[in-house]
Amino acid sequence: MARVAPIIYLHITLVILEMRHATEMDSSMLGATAQGTAIIGGIFSIHEDVEKDNNSFAPHLQPCVRFQESGLVNVLAMINAIETINKSPLLADVNVTLGYHILDSCSDVSRALRATAGFIEHTDCHTGNNSCDHPVLAVVGATHSEISIAIARQLTLKKIPQISYSSTAVILSDKSRFPAFMRTIPNDRYQTAAMASLLSTYGWNWVGIVITDGDYGQSALAQFVSQASQMGICVAFKSILPRSANSQDVRSAIIRTATTIYKNPKVQVIVSFSKATHMMLLYQELRDQMLTAGQNKKSMRRVWVASDSWSSSSSVKGNITLEDIGHIVGFTFKKGDLSSFNQYLSRLEAAGHNYIGNNIFMQEFYTQLNASKGYGDTELVSKAVNTIREHNHADTILSVEMAVSAIAQAVVSICRSRDCKTPGTMQPWEVLRALWMQPFKLGEKSYKFDSNGDINLGYDVTMWRSDGGNIHVNDVVAEYNPHNNNLTITNHSTTQKLQELKHIISKCSNSCVPGEFKKIAEGQHTCCYECINCTANYYTNNTDMDQCLSCDKNTEYSHEGSSSCTPKDLLFFSWQDSFAVVLLTFSALGILLALLVSALFLHQRDTPVVKAAGGPLSQVILFSLVISNISAMLFVGQPNSLQCKARQVLFGISFTLCVSCILVKTLKILLAFHFNPEMQDVLRRLYQPYVIVSICVALQAATCICWLVLKSPFNYIIWYPTTLLEECDEGSYSAFGVMLGYIAVLALVCFICAFKGRKLPHRYNEAKFITFSMLLYLISWLLFVPVYINTPGVYLPAVEMVVILISNYGILCCHFIPKCYIILLKKEQNTKTAFMKNLYEYSSKTTDSISVSVVTNGTAFKSLYRGSHCLRRSNSI
Repeated sequence: MARVAPIIYLHITLVILEMRHATEMDSSMLGATAQGTAIIGGIFSIHEDVEKDNNSFAPHLQPCVRFQESGLVNVLAMINAIETINKSPLLADVNVTLGYHILDSCSDVSRALRATAGFIEHTDCHTGNNSCDHPVLAVVGATHSEISIAIARQLTLKKIPQISYSSTAVILSDKSRFPAFMRTIPNDRYQTAAMASLLSTYGWNWVGIVITDGDYGQSALAQFVSQASQMGICVAFKSILPRSANSQDVRSAIIRTATTIYKNPKVQVIVSFSKATHMMLLYQELRDQMLTAGQNKKSMRRVWVASDSWSSSSSVKGNITLEDIGHIVGFTFKKGDLSSFNQYLSRLEAAGHNYIGNNIFMQEFYTQLNASKGYGDTELVSKAVNTIREHNHADTILSVEMAVSAIAQAVVSICRSRDCKTPGTMQPWEVLRALWMQPFKLGEKSYKFDSNGDINLGYDVTMWRSDGGNIHVNDVVAEYNPHNNNLTITNHSTTQKLQELKHIISKCSNSCVPGEFKKIAEGQHTCCYECINCTANYYTNNTDMDQCLSCDKNTEYSHEGSSSCTPKDLLFFSWQDSFAVVLLTFSALGILLALLVSALFLHQRDTPVVKAAGGPLSQVILFSLVISNISAMLFVGQPNSLQCKARQVLFGISFTLCVSCILVKTLKILLAFHFNPEMQDVLRRLYQPYVIVSICVALQAATCICWLVLKSPFNYIIWYPTTLLEECDEGSYSAFGVMLGYIAVLALVCFICAFKGRKLPHRYNEAKFITFSMLLYLISWLLFVPVYINTPGVYLPAVEMVVILISNYGILCCHFIPKCYIILLKKEQNTKTAFMKNLYEYSSKTTDSISVSVVTNGTAFKSLYRGSHCLRRSNSI
């Protein structure tokens, strides 16, 4: 008996445990059910958590706590979708009806796994086993990513398709690990990209992140940090809250998070992937800390970027106003038409308690509502329906309806070719294949799961609005297109609210204005920096640039701290320059005077004054002066290669022609009045005017040709810090010197010869004028050399131009103006008689001065006579 008692005791214990386990399984399977040919499972978070009890090591069912109206709304959305499809011709054509078995995960993985185990047991049916219930062909759910990941691993074992309406973790798109998982929403990669795009649009690059721990929060955190960093957005702090609101660590985590936010006033934007309950606790703690610190509650105002997990939950504000919280910008899934669901609620209200027989969640909801108020039946049902209407979310309802429609149409595609009434005729894996292979319709739109098993419709961007005591959380202000990563404003009536966000600054450092660049200290965030002015010849043309851009130093420049490059001014001796205008005026006047004198001399070509001036040679001199003045004009304007070559060559040859003609005139004077018979005979033989002029000009032309061929002048640019100077380089300065030196030699010979004949008859004597003009020329060009060397810059061409004009006017005024004066104003002196009389007077004066020589030797008188004769003869040339 001693041995039997323990055995009996052990057996009784095992039976009790087995019965208790069975009871737990049965209670865990309580939910909303309806019979049908094809059963769709559902896992929803009707409660927010389970009551943790760590005092017992034995397996036991933990009670669910904190009923969530939003979870009940999702259950009703699924029930409505199934009932609507059952009434449609779609299922009637194949003689199939849909049933459902909806369970509560209580936002707990263990609880969800219990429910999933029940679904899997119901799939172990085979054709011909009439005692087996219809299997669960697909599962809608779960709500949270962490739960979906856990049950997806179980459902994959039987290839039961799972379609979530709310789980967004990126990992679930990995079909190698979750081949049976699908969802009617995009994954978090797109939501975090949308958030980063929003932050970038408003220039917020210093943000905080608050997440609820778990697969969803950690996945969203990793995705957001990666995408934000690519847009230059820095995360100032990351706060991770425990996943369970009942956790002992939640309170301390909330306090730490609120303290972190309080101590980071520059972080004016906080991105949150948290549960609604956590956000409510965080707002309350922020308010308490602000009041404890003696600050106004408005100092806790921030821009809160809400993920889909709480963006539509107005309960997060608790007893705090939206004005204290700040701005809440939420991201929600695309919304659908609520007309069908609203009609369902109306039917629910009309049916009253009769409608809740197979829905334990509605029973609990009624009980919870009636616990303190004591409503009558009609009042209770009306209050319940109104509460449900307050917590419905068009985006989640659309996602649930899409999941049910996809499963229903997949079932129909299979049952068109077989009789699906017998349990086990249709297998879950067949439904999975049909879901992958074909699109489905909801309303007038067609949808199809992509290669990741997702349906990506983008996001609606909402902005919370306070209207008296009410908060509107569903005001859509913009939409996000994931295909082009673009935010588009859809509600222009809320533009004013969006404009308010532009005045909010959330940066670690003030923006560096154009002209500055960011200098990041070692070990700091890239968003924390100081602004340094760009150095000279560098610039930045946008805010917050990492480095300065270089100007093209050949054509541009910039001062320190510049926001752009300034084109260097191209300098040259411009036509608009006032000094150039003066010189050009003198050049034009010189040309005009030369032409007028030429015309006058042609008209008076037979008069003694014109003949004494050289006759035809005077026309050559005037022509050369015209060309010389034209060459002076070429020193003005933006130089080019042809201009640089032409101006020196024209001047060199033209002025050589002029001086060579003057040389011929001086030789003529010496020939006429040289009293040494022997020298006079030599000069007379050498005196060949046109030959002398041709030789002189040919030598200069040869010099210029060699200059142009070997190393000709060219235009070039000198780069200064802020300007560009374009001028002519003479090519070979030796050739330039030879050209000028050759003219100077001719001028010196003219000067010497003219100086010797300076005492000839003054009225017709050109020697004095030639002497003065050549002296003026020589002095001006002697001064030109040092001035030219020491005058860099724009006015260098003006120096040579001035000297050319002095030379031209010197010859014009000394050689021709006196003659014009006699021709025009002293006509009585421009006669042959007056000329002979002047010559006779000069001869008489000279005879008196050399009377002694005449007495002793008649040679001088003969020479004087010959000179006068030669002068008369030479004037006819």
